[in-house]
Amino acid sequence: MPQAAFFDGNGSMKHASLAVLTALTLFASTRADAQAPSQMDFAKHSEVNDVSLSPDGKYVAMAIPSADGMETQLHIVPLDGKGKVQALRFGRQQHVGNIVWSDNDQVVVARGKMEPLQARPYSTGELMSSDVNGKTQETLFAYLVGDDGMRARHKDRGFASVVKVLDNEPGKVLVDFTAWPDDVGDEKRTTSIYKVDTRTGNRQEIEQTRDTATFMFDHSGRARLKVISNDNDDPVLMYRPDAGSKDWQPVPKSLAGYSMSLLYVEPDDNTAYATITDKGEPTQLYKIDLAKATRVRLAGRDEESIARVLYSGHDGAPFAVIYDEAKPSVQYLDPASEWAKLHAGLLKAFPGQMVSFVDWTRDDGMALFYAWGDRNPGAYYLLDRKANNKIQLVNESMPWMKAASLSPSHPISFKTRDGLNLHGLYTAPAGGGARPMIVMPHGGPHGPYDSWGYDSDAQFLASRGYGVLQINYRGSGGRGKDFIESGYGEWGGKMQDDLADGVKWAIDNKIADPNRICTYGASYGGYASLMQQIRYPELYKCAIGYVGVYDLQVMKKEGDIKDSASGRRYLNRVLGTDDAKLKAWSPAQNVDKIKVPVFLVQGSIDQRVPMEQFNALKNAFKAAGVPIETMVAQGEGHGFYKPENRAELYKRMEAFLAKYIGPGAK
Repeated sequence: MPQAAFFDGNGSMKHASLAVLTALTLFASTRADAQAPSQMDFAKHSEVNDVSLSPDGKYVAMAIPSADGMETQLHIVPLDGKGKVQALRFGRQQHVGNIVWSDNDQVVVARGKMEPLQARPYSTGELMSSDVNGKTQETLFAYLVGDDGMRARHKDRGFASVVKVLDNEPGKVLVDFTAWPDDVGDEKRTTSIYKVDTRTGNRQEIEQTRDTATFMFDHSGRARLKVISNDNDDPVLMYRPDAGSKDWQPVPKSLAGYSMSLLYVEPDDNTAYATITDKGEPTQLYKIDLAKATRVRLAGRDEESIARVLYSGHDGAPFAVIYDEAKPSVQYLDPASEWAKLHAGLLKAFPGQMVSFVDWTRDDGMALFYAWGDRNPGAYYLLDRKANNKIQLVNESMPWMKAASLSPSHPISFKTRDGLNLHGLYTAPAGGGARPMIVMPHGGPHGPYDSWGYDSDAQFLASRGYGVLQINYRGSGGRGKDFIESGYGEWGGKMQDDLADGVKWAIDNKIADPNRICTYGASYGGYASLMQQIRYPELYKCAIGYVGVYDLQVMKKEGDIKDSASGRRYLNRVLGTDDAKLKAWSPAQNVDKIKVPVFLVQGSIDQRVPMEQFNALKNAFKAAGVPIETMVAQGEGHGFYKPENRAELYKRMEAFLAKYIGPGAK
């Protein structure tokens, strides 16, 4: 594709008709009588990936994927319904994401691609800008090669992202540019901060460090906090105490002992709000004085980290925090504030759902918000505060999904055998009683966690009559560094005990039929699904492993984690170095202990958990003379992306589960 025309405004792909439909039915409800969702209903991509409101409230910009997910266009929709919808595109297998308005009529997007060995869109670190008419366009950061194979004028060998919009300088933004590594595994990558004019592409470097760093800024756009990593992969915090400081100083213990994230700095460029961890506790929210290095705690819990922060309008301080590792809840810093009252009112208007603000107009007269829940994949709405808080629908993520055809997810808690309080979710059709149940451990495992909201896998399984149990075992995120590290060295040990204790809790509470329980998970979840059969064979009737890790010794030799020194340190930290334990905790080396039917699923070009893992377990079963079911999707990576492959997986899972714990089970 010629480098000079990164956007094609003709909207020529077949799915572009959605832009016209969106413009004509922008505020129309799409709800209809619920029907039983099909496998493809659960497999399809959302109709919209990202929505952003212009600062003057005249436009919404939306990232609209094609039906097959192989392309994403940028649609700019005038909210008065009079102008033309602009459908801008990069081209086939090209994607638009991370929409940022730099001015009322100027938008910046990140470019994504679909390439060999990448089974889903990934950002290339390129930034493009356009006016709302698609007439004036600029390539802000990119590494592009000309048609003759020679290097073009864009030679940015690195990854660029917008980190701050400068409201006082319309059209200008701050961009973080981190260089690509010179060699595989190279971890010394220069980070630079540029002030960029998104209309002309002109840039000015204002910060640079030889270390890969994260910079955070005050209200005026000066870098005030810098975070790098030491040789032990712990954060090193440096800051500038006042707006005139040039030199970086260590952040004193009076502000933060371990980690700190600067969320917002008031116009005085000194009073700030930050989430902070001193040791290994869950994150807390503080109001801080940068010059005096003092702080006041505003919010936080002893056993649960802050998941999200809500801000007061377009350019205001935090007014609330959201927790979601256990039962989702909101804590308002001042319940009497106008922002708290507004948000609480929206929660009442959308009962049983959560509401997050996405964008505000510069005068705070309009807001774009997102409403979502366990039975709602999400929908974007406009709130017009100048029109008596009128609410209008912009677009639903998955309008074909109806709440009446989906199942509620209930937050649960229980104590493990060693007295640890764990949280999780149980999703099942209404009606109660002991059901056949699927235990679905999340991937990661260290850092991610299952939280309340729409989950396509859980909802698919529940729609077929199963209860679904998700447990945030030790090592999961959402509860601080200490809780994450409590799972180190316990992949096949206490983390497995936690899952089994959850199953026994479900049986004791008569929500699971003890004779009809199966495991299913992806990545580490796939590992746990097979490891449960080894540690607790009495609990289960079958197992499904999806892009799973099955041999811990192979994990240290294959896959992209071991390519860097920090990745190798991570593997040693979380798995340990005891070969005997690694072997004992590897399903592929213990197939003689797996006595249930097994279904293994893999993507052929998975780089995180490559085919060597799948083959290790498959070949071990073959050598033992044990037949298993398998599915290998060509051109897929770490989790299937193409809807047809996802639908086929659901079809195969449905038949497998029906045979062993469902209607066909004996």
